Amino acid sequence: MKLTDPPRRQFASDNYSGMCPEAWAALAESNPGHEISYGNDAWTQKASDLIREVFETRCEVFFVFNGTAANSLSLASLCQSYHSVLCHELAHIETAECGAPEFFANGSKVLLLPGANGKIDGAAIQHAVNKRTDIHYPKPRALSLTQATEAGTVYSVDELRAVTKEARHHGLRVHMDGARFANAVAALDVAPAEITWKAGVDVLCFGGTKNGIAIGEAVVFFNLEAAREFDYRCKQGGQLASKMRFLSAPWVGMLRDGAWLRHAHHSNAMAKRLAAGIRDLPGIKIAYAVDSNAVFAHIPKPAVQALHDRGWKFYTHVGGGEEARLMCSWDTTAEDVDQFAADLRAIVTPFVPP
Repeated sequence: MKLTDPPRRQFASDNYSGMCPEAWAALAESNPGHEISYGNDAWTQKASDLIREVFETRCEVFFVFNGTAANSLSLASLCQSYHSVLCHELAHIETAECGAPEFFANGSKVLLLPGANGKIDGAAIQHAVNKRTDIHYPKPRALSLTQATEAGTVYSVDELRAVTKEARHHGLRVHMDGARFANAVAALDVAPAEITWKAGVDVLCFGGTKNGIAIGEAVVFFNLEAAREFDYRCKQGGQLASKMRFLSAPWVGMLRDGAWLRHAHHSNAMAKRLAAGIRDLPGIKIAYAVDSNAVFAHIPKPAVQALHDRGWKFYTHVGGGEEARLMCSWDTTAEDVDQFAADLRAIVTPFVPP
């Protein structure tokens, strides 16, 4: 393969995809001439204002390079080193951040909660908070929610309000890992405000990378006091881009005409098409509700290997089990989905002589 040849679209991760046209165009727009550095430029201001319009409220907005930094630094702003963060046992901050939340919070402990379908059970919050209250135990201070979850499911508005109400009852601040927040909004068909600040969320890590942006996430503080001196955290954490406009300009392209939601609707629809195409095949079982752009499916190991042999890439180590995770992206096509389903059908369907 030549470097100029576009590689085959895959289902391993929505991180595999390139930039969407809207983000690419805005990045190109921002390139000519000189702009003030370190975030004091017109593009960063415009992107921040567009985010405030999306959420219909005053909020503080910061752009960082990746989701690990967004989650870790925002949690650090909610906690002291002797505090703990409650999260689901499958949460990204537990399974895939290499201890970064604890590192940036100078030791705040991550405590794991159970819950079906990747969602935290409100009773588990109460149990964790009341488990120990002595000074020898890290005091629970924050609840981290993932929306959409690591299982591809989505908290409904009522589920989210119930769990944040429980958190508030125990004096916890609420962080939302929104790496696929756009997919959750598209799935629920609600205003973003309804599943963030109106539901009691203090800070949202608003994901762009998995929705068509090349690099960069937005940290959105609805709790303005928690945002105090967050710019210093970003600088200390190596997250203050000198040419910040190249992080923020793609957000302008995504937000100014609603591309962020169009792409999320599309990737969600492709996931539903994929689930419909494989759910009735022999030996295949869909593990979770297909709420967003992820399909988790139990696929026999020989079939997994056969699909890999045909050039398909996907993971079987995410989601807490042995199921395959099949992610759809902003640029996944119906043809991609149908070809994968056809290959899987050919592999798992026994040959019947004419």
